Amino acid sequence: MTDQAAFKIESNDLSIADIFKNFFSVPDFQREYVWEREHVEKLLEDVLDEFYDEEGRQVQGPEYFLGSIVTCRDEDGIFQLIDGQQRMTTIYLVLCAARDAIKEASDQPTRVLQAQISDVYADPRTGDDIERHRLTLQYEDSDGILEKVVTAEQAVAALPETTESVRKILSAYRTIREFFRVNLQDDPAEIKRFLVAFTTRIKLIRILTPTITNALKVFETINDRGVGLNAMDLLKNLLFMRTSHGDYTKLKDRWKSLIDVLDGCGEKPLRFLRYYIMSHHEIDYHRSVREDEIYDWFVKNADACGINDDPLGFAETLIKCAQAHANFLASNDSQGNDNRYLRNLALLGGALRQHYILLLAGRHLPPLLFGKLCAAIENLFFCYIITREPTKMFERTFARWSPELRKCTDEAALDDFLDKYIVKDMRGRGDRFDFAFRELTQNGIQQYRMRYILAKLTQHIEERAWGSPTYSQLEHYTDKSVHVEHILPQTPTPAVRDGFDRPDEYDDFVIRLGNLTLLEKTINTSVSNRAYAEKAPGYRQSSFLLTKSLVELPKVGANTQLNRAVADLIQFDDWTSETITRRQEMLTALARKVWNMPTASKEAEQ
Repeated sequence: MTDQAAFKIESNDLSIADIFKNFFSVPDFQREYVWEREHVEKLLEDVLDEFYDEEGRQVQGPEYFLGSIVTCRDEDGIFQLIDGQQRMTTIYLVLCAARDAIKEASDQPTRVLQAQISDVYADPRTGDDIERHRLTLQYEDSDGILEKVVTAEQAVAALPETTESVRKILSAYRTIREFFRVNLQDDPAEIKRFLVAFTTRIKLIRILTPTITNALKVFETINDRGVGLNAMDLLKNLLFMRTSHGDYTKLKDRWKSLIDVLDGCGEKPLRFLRYYIMSHHEIDYHRSVREDEIYDWFVKNADACGINDDPLGFAETLIKCAQAHANFLASNDSQGNDNRYLRNLALLGGALRQHYILLLAGRHLPPLLFGKLCAAIENLFFCYIITREPTKMFERTFARWSPELRKCTDEAALDDFLDKYIVKDMRGRGDRFDFAFRELTQNGIQQYRMRYILAKLTQHIEERAWGSPTYSQLEHYTDKSVHVEHILPQTPTPAVRDGFDRPDEYDDFVIRLGNLTLLEKTINTSVSNRAYAEKAPGYRQSSFLLTKSLVELPKVGANTQLNRAVADLIQFDDWTSETITRRQEMLTALARKVWNMPTASKEAEQ
């Protein structure tokens, strides 16, 4: 007859003293210790407020509920801690810190306290006594730190912070020691009285489940005190629930690989998950998936993602996407090849990364086609920025386009996609694009983006003239050795200001795009704040054709590539409000070519 009790979930209301009559272990697939100093302080301050009056005297009162822990017992009788390790680790550190404070005061810890930290238990197979710590951490990032704290073979303050978990555990220990010093004056008698209240009046609910799978299901609905479980933690838990016990090690290794990739590139895990969803799956295009909706989305779409049938395969897909994501952050394509357009997007986008949705959706494309996609994305992204498209619309738009992009496998399909979405979208913004460029000033856009604009305009002329730019990386034109030159000086002499044809509007014209160009630092130093006629010889020396053409149009032979490249540029004999406006119009026309702005079609006009 089957013992039904073996399949029941037990729940017990226990004091810390009762809890630490048993042995606990945090499995190696669990997340690391994450509590910061403020979380530890909050726990200790809550206990202090509950157990002590304003005069610092311990008072009798109600019990203090600290929450619940979720466990299951292994074959050795050890409680595997599935939820609650943040609290349990902190409580255990309180016991260790109390023991050390008492010892340093030349007193002896009680045998009860010593037994709450470590004790012997009978090996279920041999019956022999085995010395064991009440709490052990199995995850790799712990680096054995809890054992070192317990054995106290080396002063805890001198222990090296080898990992992030070790740093946080040592920080928690130091916070607790400081608590004893400030509030209990490191008095052994006071610490012992504190421990009596701490271990008998603080209660936890210990939930005992028959299997790890049951424990994981319970864990899904519970958050740790102070550090709520985010979608990444819950998704990990969901995968373990869907994975057979024999594959836990494989899943643990794959999950660690995923986290290592995201940590290595500095990406926020939740942003990555959002972009994965929007680039790989159908969503409600009227609104983006918020961070607090990520886990619910995965639960509802577990079948579509493969979570239910192949959790290991799903984890592998996330790893591949994360690796591609990391490559994009390094300005490489999904295969790790350098990509000039992604470098340009890094210079243009700043903190904006919504275009990663399209990059992830198109990561399957071969390098040449992926480069073509990236060039189109750069043009579109700049068009959005210069025409002031609300950034909140980027994600919805890119998520809506992603399903068709994922289907593209050859150049014809990609061209159809680009025409249907990117070219069409840009065409509808042509008038706004032109207006924005005609009115563009240095004060109207971030400085790094103004440098990007000037760099792209300059590079385009070089590329047309020489077949490829002398410096193919846009970073050359944004380097510190290249200055943004104000042709009409920013800090003019009285003679220069009075010599301008509209002196009352001088400051307005100084910051206009038409008054800006790139100039090598060495030349810029020599031309300084002089009038245009005095600066002209310096501009003539510049290696940048767009700057050189201010005073002369380079010419080689007849109808050569160089001549055609500079044919639309204008040479100026003087520098007035009218010439600045003319040059800005010229740069507006040039910008249409640089960012491949499509001309209006009859269909778009109707």
